[in-house]
Amino acid sequence: MTLEVNVEHRLEDFELKASFVSYAPITTLFGRLGVGKTSLVSMIAGLLAFTHGRIVIDGRALFDEKRGVNLPPRKRRIHYIFQEGRLFPHLTVRQNLMYGRRFAPARDPYVDGDQIV
Repeated sequence: MTLEVNVEHRLEDFELKASFVSYAPITTLFGRLGVGKTSLVSMIAGLLAFTHGRIVIDGRALFDEKRGVNLPPRKRRIHYIFQEGRLFPHLTVRQNLMYGRRFAPARDPYVDGDQIV
């Protein structure tokens, strides 16, 4: 799996610019408080509107400013776990991570549960 991100977002005095490529089925972002981790993940998932850049997974554009592509969150197939207690309380961490798999079409690839540590 390849995730390509090249985005810019401005919110009042805060400006976020991120550009990276990840080749892993699970990608982790870490950094100091207030650097834009949650904003970036929300942009990738389609939960935060922005206007500049491009997000591509395995060659499929989720957002592409130049081509006018902006898939809604439900069509992006992005799943993420918040750092706060926003997990389903009745599920384990592993079950929370695998939750979205049950909604995936059978023909689509997914992360094997054994890859999650």
